[in-house]
Amino acid sequence: MAIGPVQLIVLGFPHPNFHGQVIEELEKLRESDLVKVIDALAVHKDADGAMEVVHLSNLTDEEAVELGTKIGALIGLGIEGEEGMEAGAEAGAAMAEAEGVHSFDDVDAWDVLEEIPNGTAAALLLIEHHWAVPLRDAIASAGGYRINDAFISPLDLVGVGLVTAEEAAQLATLESTAVAH
Repeated sequence: MAIGPVQLIVLGFPHPNFHGQVIEELEKLRESDLVKVIDALAVHKDADGAMEVVHLSNLTDEEAVELGTKIGALIGLGIEGEEGMEAGAEAGAAMAEAEGVHSFDDVDAWDVLEEIPNGTAAALLLIEHHWAVPLRDAIASAGGYRINDAFISPLDLVGVGLVTAEEAAQLATLESTAVAH
């Protein structure tokens, strides 16, 4: 296969001033070749829910041209506002239909933008897991397939003895709330 497993991660922030540290860490991952950042967007929702969207990417110019705005197409968000969103959604739907792909129906839809609280910011990262390609290929070669996947809450790791209750509480707080600096 030409591409490894792809994941969309949505990270919340209390303020839209997170770009430097996030891009620095994305660059480290890119240099290690463990993951490839296919696309990254920063979304700021004001108190009324109006959104401002900017690219938050460490792609080279060539990669950006090749890949386009994949997150926007995936979640129905256009950089050019509602008009761009509609055009992107129509183009993506036409391409999928031409390829015989039916990805989501209304039951499966994930409204990423709705989940971002007003008055906050989010980084939307579409990443390819390079490290998983050989494993995925070996599983497929053995006749295996993905049934489901999810990140496990640190709180659930206590029950299997991977972390203490105190460590789990700290990790859960770190993963689910903003830390004041």
